[in-house]
Amino acid sequence: MYDKKVIRRRRAALAVLVGLSLVLLTAYFGESPAGVLHGVQRGAQQVLSPVESGASKALKPFRDLFNWVGDAFSAKGDNKKLKKELAQARSQLAAAETAVRENEQLRAMVGLPRRAGFPQGTSPVTARVIARSPTDWYSSVQIDKGKSDGVRADEPVITGEGLVGKVTSASSGTAEVTLITDGSSAVSAQIMPDGSSGILRPAVGDPNDLQLDFLQKGRKLAKGQVVVTSGFRAGRLESLFPRGIPIGTVRSVSPNEVETYQRVHVQPYADFRRMDYVQVLTARAPGTQQASVGLGP
Repeated sequence: MYDKKVIRRRRAALAVLVGLSLVLLTAYFGESPAGVLHGVQRGAQQVLSPVESGASKALKPFRDLFNWVGDAFSAKGDNKKLKKELAQARSQLAAAETAVRENEQLRAMVGLPRRAGFPQGTSPVTARVIARSPTDWYSSVQIDKGKSDGVRADEPVITGEGLVGKVTSASSGTAEVTLITDGSSAVSAQIMPDGSSGILRPAVGDPNDLQLDFLQKGRKLAKGQVVVTSGFRAGRLESLFPRGIPIGTVRSVSPNEVETYQRVHVQPYADFRRMDYVQVLTARAPGTQQASVGLGP
């Protein structure tokens, strides 16, 4: 019984408050701006304004801290997302650049055999370079083609720019290629159109300096003249490298230690550091015996 009385009293009080609120609102909106209720409102605002301003200033550091924490978490998430997108972009760029470089090398290898003077009678086997010599001497590479693909030892190896070496050993599915920058190499070469011939070897201690030695003095040689494999055939003996494979250009000419000869420094066409694909010139003419001296002049 007591609970019901309390509830009735509270309801009555609430009804009175609602009624008073309606009366005040009606009076407030019905009176002029200079009325009593408007004056009370302005006075309350003037009294509470400093309190509101002080509370706002007091709470500002807390609001700033809350906003900073939110921004920090948001920035951290954005940073992680941007790093991931950047890594993906870099990966895609690297893949695109690699594809472009490989495409250029393959296109060059298609065009090289069409050049005037390039030796015919071979069946090029295109292979990918899968390993390189572990030193800075660029002396050898391993390719992903071998005996099962028709690759045999002592066959010339080229890129789209020119001669790079020869096959020195072959297994079923891979082969080892010794480059012309290796210290044991020796290639008989000829300067065109002069016709001067000599033996091309890398300089001792500097594989980037290919030297063509044993050229007779008195020949007028100029920078930029083309150097190709000279090749030779004597009966059943034949050079490892057929005549006409481009090697490089004359970079400079200097006297040799022997007074009757001069030395030519050759700039190779091939970039031995950036070879991704090579071609092995297989299927030489049957019934010939190949002579081998180092890399085989």
